[in-house]
Amino acid sequence: MSIRKEPQSMILQELKRGIIDENPIFVLVLGLCPSLATSTSVENAIGMGIAATLVLTCSNVIISMVRGVIPGKIRIPCFIVIIATFVTIVDLLMKAYSPALNRSLGIFVPLIVVNCIILGRAEAYASKNSVRASLVDGIVMGLGFTVALFILASIREVLSANKFLGLLVIPGFEPMPVFGLAPGGFFAIALVMGVVAMLRERRKKA
Repeated sequence: MSIRKEPQSMILQELKRGIIDENPIFVLVLGLCPSLATSTSVENAIGMGIAATLVLTCSNVIISMVRGVIPGKIRIPCFIVIIATFVTIVDLLMKAYSPALNRSLGIFVPLIVVNCIILGRAEAYASKNSVRASLVDGIVMGLGFTVALFILASIREVLSANKFLGLLVIPGFEPMPVFGLAPGGFFAIALVMGVVAMLRERRKKA
């Protein structure tokens, strides 16, 4: 029984790290620009989260595999080339199979190349750890990014349009369109980050 529980415990620990303890948006405060721009609707948020997770996971694996042969002085340009390759693949796949979502996300799909989360994990983690560890890191950090986008988008879509995935949420509720704009995005992300910080403080004191 203990042999079976150990891998489960490790998986839960890694998921907790990516979604809660080291959440890219709410804790590490990375990638705020695409987060604010693509969290206007839940559909956009999920699409952006999946795209970023694919790029992050694949680039982490390749960077970990070739880290021993990349000269230290040119590691950042090499990382960017690897990341850009996967961004191009994801962008082409999205254009082929989900053109409406690709048009909705616009320039923010190609801009995944310079997303602080992707490059940050490549430099801080994948370039120093094994392929397996880098694969897990890419998945859990991408999942944390996707969950954070989903939470932000849910709040903004409900408050700005009184809808969730196109369905009416609260009959008679008067929407607040400002939450669909940049000021509302800043307010929503500040509110969620404040709640997360408060919960983290309470957990430390407990």
